[in-house]
Amino acid sequence: MLDKPQRGIPAGKEYDFCHHRSPIFVPFWGRLQRTTAKTRRKWWRKTMASGKRPSERGTQPLPTEPCRSQWSPPPERRGSEEGVKQSAGKPSPGNAGASETTEPATEEAEGLPDTCSELLTVVEDFTPEISLFFSVESRSSRCLNSQLQEAARKKLWALESDDRDVCALFKELSARLVCTQAQEHRFLLTFKTLEEAWKFSTYLTLGYVGRCLEQLLFDQEYWLNCALMEDTEIRVTVDQDRLATIYIGLLLQEGNFFSRAVPGVWQGEQEREEGLQLCKNELIHVKNIGEESEWEGMSLLTGRRGLVSMTALEPLPDPFYQWFLKNYAVSFGISQEISGTASQPIVKGKCTATEDHRGAARNELNFSKGDSIEVIGFLIPGLPWFVGKSLSSGSIGFVPTRYVNPEACEPLGEGLVFLSEEEKSSLLCIPCNGDEQHFITLFDDLARTDITSVYRLDGFEPKATFPKVRSEAVLRSCKDIQLSWEEINGLATASTSELSSPGSESALATLEDIILEKVDDFYDPKFFINLNAGHMEDADVFDPILTFLNQDSYVPSFQSFYDLSFSFLNSTFYGFSDEDELVLYLETCRSWAKKTHSVWAHVRLCFLLGKLCIKKIKFSQARVYFEEAMSILDGDFGDLPLLAALHVNLASIYLKQNMKHKFSSLLGKTVALLVCLPGHSFNSENELEVMTYVLKEAIAVGNAPLEARVCFLIVKLFLQLGKNDEVLPFTEHLQCLITTLLSPDTSSVPLDATPILSYLYDKKYLPNIALASARLFVPSVLKGAPTPIWRAGFILQNTSKLRGSQLERSSIPALACFYLKQALHFSCKSKAVPTQRMLCAILSRMYLQHGVLDGAVCYAAMAVTLSRMMGKEEAFESSLSLGWMYLLNSQPGPAADIMRQILHSLHGTDSVTQCGAVHNLLAIALKGEGQVQKAAKNYLQALHKAKETGNKRNQAIALANLGQLSFSRGASQLSELYLLQSAQLYAELQGSEDLEMELAQVLLWLAQAMVNRQKAEDGKLCFELALVFALKWNNLRSQLHITESLCHFYSKVSPNLQACITYHEHWVSLAQQLQDREMEDNARQTLSQLYQALGTSEALRQSLDCTKQSLRIFIDLEEPVKAAEAWLQAGRLYYLMQEDELVEMYFQAAIQTALKWENFSLAMDLYEKAGDTFFNGSRNRDRAVEFYRGGAVPLARKLKSTKTELRLFNKLAELQIGLQGYEKALEFATLAARLSIRVGDQLQELVAFHRLATVYYFLHMYEMAEDCYLKTLALRPPLLQCSGEALYYCKVYCHLGNLTLHKLKDEQDAAAYFLLALAAATELGDQELQGLIRAKLGDIQGPEGTPGCATYRPRWLSEGGHIV
Repeated sequence: MLDKPQRGIPAGKEYDFCHHRSPIFVPFWGRLQRTTAKTRRKWWRKTMASGKRPSERGTQPLPTEPCRSQWSPPPERRGSEEGVKQSAGKPSPGNAGASETTEPATEEAEGLPDTCSELLTVVEDFTPEISLFFSVESRSSRCLNSQLQEAARKKLWALESDDRDVCALFKELSARLVCTQAQEHRFLLTFKTLEEAWKFSTYLTLGYVGRCLEQLLFDQEYWLNCALMEDTEIRVTVDQDRLATIYIGLLLQEGNFFSRAVPGVWQGEQEREEGLQLCKNELIHVKNIGEESEWEGMSLLTGRRGLVSMTALEPLPDPFYQWFLKNYAVSFGISQEISGTASQPIVKGKCTATEDHRGAARNELNFSKGDSIEVIGFLIPGLPWFVGKSLSSGSIGFVPTRYVNPEACEPLGEGLVFLSEEEKSSLLCIPCNGDEQHFITLFDDLARTDITSVYRLDGFEPKATFPKVRSEAVLRSCKDIQLSWEEINGLATASTSELSSPGSESALATLEDIILEKVDDFYDPKFFINLNAGHMEDADVFDPILTFLNQDSYVPSFQSFYDLSFSFLNSTFYGFSDEDELVLYLETCRSWAKKTHSVWAHVRLCFLLGKLCIKKIKFSQARVYFEEAMSILDGDFGDLPLLAALHVNLASIYLKQNMKHKFSSLLGKTVALLVCLPGHSFNSENELEVMTYVLKEAIAVGNAPLEARVCFLIVKLFLQLGKNDEVLPFTEHLQCLITTLLSPDTSSVPLDATPILSYLYDKKYLPNIALASARLFVPSVLKGAPTPIWRAGFILQNTSKLRGSQLERSSIPALACFYLKQALHFSCKSKAVPTQRMLCAILSRMYLQHGVLDGAVCYAAMAVTLSRMMGKEEAFESSLSLGWMYLLNSQPGPAADIMRQILHSLHGTDSVTQCGAVHNLLAIALKGEGQVQKAAKNYLQALHKAKETGNKRNQAIALANLGQLSFSRGASQLSELYLLQSAQLYAELQGSEDLEMELAQVLLWLAQAMVNRQKAEDGKLCFELALVFALKWNNLRSQLHITESLCHFYSKVSPNLQACITYHEHWVSLAQQLQDREMEDNARQTLSQLYQALGTSEALRQSLDCTKQSLRIFIDLEEPVKAAEAWLQAGRLYYLMQEDELVEMYFQAAIQTALKWENFSLAMDLYEKAGDTFFNGSRNRDRAVEFYRGGAVPLARKLKSTKTELRLFNKLAELQIGLQGYEKALEFATLAARLSIRVGDQLQELVAFHRLATVYYFLHMYEMAEDCYLKTLALRPPLLQCSGEALYYCKVYCHLGNLTLHKLKDEQDAAAYFLLALAAATELGDQELQGLIRAKLGDIQGPEGTPGCATYRPRWLSEGGHIV
């Protein structure tokens, strides 16, 4: 059955694993069998003909080429992440897996199909690498959730830079991470051992991998949104054939595994005399002995050894089988007593005899054809016997299965494939500390609060995340509160005593209590052991015990005889000093039982003596006792537990002593008693050997129902023995078997072993897998099964382990939100009011810690309603908590109303501390309402109450709140006074975490007050001392607030660049620990600017590193504008570091980022800024031209941004002037002048024409230069507006005077220009400048006193604009 494909799964296709019903072994290993059936002979011959194992062919242990349907890096690039990424490619759609072959398996293959040709490379070049893809899907629509998929991709992208968490996760999942491919939503994994591949495949089957990825990739907002979480799952997908190929490769590398003889091939191999003679489907243990094509084989059927051709063998498809058969070997072969089954179910009820039967032994039932026989227990197909009762005669005995027709029987009900309801209950009880009462105690601790006795600092909750932007999705998920309110209101009519009684709290019994039926010790007979010689000869002395033991049927008092703990030593017998005395006493009883012909007493005494021999490891003596008991019993079925215990113990001794013939003759009936009777009680650890032998037989013949049944019994025995390491593989295999036994339309499962698996994973400290397993568990109504209370508590504990911290009231994980609500719903139905109140308090605190304050208020209000049903003390505590939640949620009005009502109820009581706590909270509420005087009055009353009780902590809090109130009203000096007193009181108290975190907040307030009063040094001391306390207790939120204040202090109040850098670095570290990417980005940007301000080469390198980290964050968050700016900033830094070869590369990356998102405006801006870097620099200034002219200008024209185009041409003209490229400068300056006219901004026009005049001057076109200068003057108003304008006139006219005098040789115009310059200088009042101009005029006039004649020059631009 296990070798057949699961229904509904197309062969050769990729299969996803999203829940615990997804089978993996059948499609993976069975698929390999089917797809390679035609080519096994050729493939194995080619494999073995080389004479080398895979590990001998290369440096890598398992080289291979990946299947064509999946991506894998080329061999030359393997081993490095970069190489893997460079060669990445998406899998081809429609070729996700090889197609299934349809030809008969025995047909000789002429040509190899794709899959088989790929398998030929297993030995040639094999690396055990496989791609694991994931997708986030909606359960309801079965469609991709693109938003969450993108969020998961971003998170994975962020983890690529620091993949320690990812590596740790896959290490726990028994896989090795090669690299992550966030862009393709996949991981590349590898395996080094067969056990790694086996365990990872098991976790895939059980649905753990997807759940673990959810725990890795989703943030707290997702977990708080219960509706979204319930509807979402991560599906993981792998290539089946690829995983099967890896499995085969690892088997070959190990060179020691179990195989089955291949139909159609093994017959041809029988002709060789020296070879091992094979039977069809026979199990063979093969080992590599260095031969080319033949390995050494040992038959598990006959035990014979010999050489066997690998072409005649096919490895067992399930890795569990390989592990089990290696670790639980027996000294002789398979008995062939058990046969396979064609998917027939286990049945119960009545069946009809098909033939007459007369039993060969007295314990066999005699019947005739057509008789109705009632099945006692189960009838399991493939077993030779079952226990039946003839309805005609009433006799009970063993019935040969082959003589009855089981069609009239009924299969075990839906969901009960191989066990009864009672057995299911017994196994689902979690051992030891996993019981429900343990977690109720945990909830009580988490819900506890000191708010009734300890004051609260205004707005201070040490580990809460607020204020925070509220998520509408999260708030919508709180709508299920309404259901709970209705249920709670319905409970209000019930009596408090009834609702809070211990009976209302359901608590799990221990595993032993469930598995073994409890008996009332008061009525159990106890026998005193008296070895006095006189008594030993008196028959009357032994009459009571013989009478008790001689009952011909099972009674509950006999249960102690059949348990594992030998409890009869204490419960039935007493008065003996050691076991030897008891043995002597029992031997004497046995003798008297023989003499009195007390058959049942004789049998039971032999059994007890044999059991005591087993305890002392005297197996031969035990065998004698058991055989004696069997011979006396003579087929009586009155005490089935005794009969089963005798058969199983005797069989285990035969097996241990290698008595094959006796074991084989007893095996069939032993298996019927052991496996077919529900509720079997184990009485010896040696029963394990019998069960493992039966399991081996079931595997050999492919009897899946029997395999599941025996697996269940092995798990049950191991759990009773407390062997957690040994039981885990069998429990996992049992859970995998359950999925293969179900039909696709089955709604329930026969046994959900996930609670047991969760417990076992927790014991092995595998928190990711334990958490995934517990999340998959769906609590049932089955009596004794774990409830939602257990699940919520278990998830809380393991989430804390996952985070590497203790579970505390101040750190309740968001992941537990949904499960806490399920536990609350369950406790509402069971009317367990105290548990409901605890869960509401926990949920309220959890929402507070994660910044969803509306949710915190809602659940706090529910806790108040519940507490009123319990008592005044609980109601008082819950009411104060609700008021505090209102205050933290900026709702002072409702908080004040609650506090006034409480104060009124406390009037006339002597509850001083409670009154003080209420006054303190009322004062905070009044402050929030703006009633400062009333707030101060209540603070003083709270202070008085604290002094009255001598509570220094509450005094310190009241003083600190008064100080903060004073500071908010601008009274810094008074605030400082109060806060100093508060700090002094805290200094006198013992330093616990709560006290020192409150002190840190007080010091922060005190520092702000001191800075406000210009006491910078004192303020700095308080800031840094507060940070010390926050660091001591690793309180990230407090560290963050204080660090932000210190950064502001060292940048604005007392500038210190180095200190500012230090605290910004700490800010970045905190943002990383809090996983706040936006905060980290802002801090890194500022840090980069600070490093750049230092200016050293090392500082520039640090600035570049910060910029690159910010760039990665922007890419993760898909913020192209910020990402492009970061690319640009990195290019600028490379320019400052003189690494010119990288500058343009980063600039182009910035520009391409903008263009990719079609943000042309951004691209234009980036082109200009990139050009500015060269333009304003001292090196390679000419490179600015391509960014201005080739990039920015075309985009400016495309966007019709004339002002930008004008600015660019002005820069280009200025650049060319500096580079002495005057011809190009003239072109750019002319274009700038034209654009300036179009813009209509006179100042821009003036600048453009002034620059054009300069270019003309450098080109020796002096008349044009003169005309342009005059044009600039014409653009100014006729009346001087300011001194700056006068200075400009003065300089331009001076320049015109020099130009016309020295270049144009026109003394008359030159004199006119100098006179105008003199007028402007006179307006400025600059005597020195006036003197220089007068000297120029003196030189022009000469001794004659008159300048030369003016020459006419056309002025197209200025048109006489030289007149002021």
